Amino acid sequence: MVYNMTKISKKDFIEIEYTGKIKEDNIIFDTTDEKVAKENDLHGHDFSPQVICVGEEQALPGIDKNIEGKEIGKEYDIEIKPEDAFGNKNAKLIQLVPTNKFKQQNIQPMPGLQINIDGMVGIVKTVSGGRTLVDFNHPLAGKDLLYKIKINKKVEDDKEKLDGYVKLSLGMKDFNAEIRENNAKISLKTEIPEEAKEKLSKKITELIPNIKKAEFIIEKKEN
Repeated sequence: MVYNMTKISKKDFIEIEYTGKIKEDNIIFDTTDEKVAKENDLHGHDFSPQVICVGEEQALPGIDKNIEGKEIGKEYDIEIKPEDAFGNKNAKLIQLVPTNKFKQQNIQPMPGLQINIDGMVGIVKTVSGGRTLVDFNHPLAGKDLLYKIKINKKVEDDKEKLDGYVKLSLGMKDFNAEIRENNAKISLKTEIPEEAKEKLSKKITELIPNIKKAEFIIEKKEN
């Protein structure tokens, strides 16, 4: 295979495929490969190649840092430390919670159970008498990660850039975007804050110079 020797720079839009696993036990927790996702019982994501803008926090910091300067068309194995992934463990987020607080919500706490207390998601570690120890850290906090990344191509098409940026910025794929005469219109089915619209519109025109104006439209629901 002949590789394109183009190296990746910050602000480039690229299409990547990847699979991430926890270093200590080789458990796969993240992938863009649908087959790998099914084999590892992963759900709830769009398992397909992702378009990201390098340096724009659309991937883990460890991926963003490592991908700059790499070559299009090649595969790379990278190791990511906790500080460039999901952070180190924060002892303050490991808390004792009165067991009756769970019972008020008809929850029977047991080790390994994922719970939501006052809007915070945590994992029950131990249950002892009237107290339950809960870890509110991200499940992957403190973990070293291994990622295999393939850089498919540098994205040149403005519509593809726009679709990729909006999809990852909003965490949704149920939208419609079009570009006409250097103006972008993004139609959403759900409302987002005005501040978010303004911030995204500004970013889109900065990162995709051919787009001079970006407008978000909320589709009206039919009665």
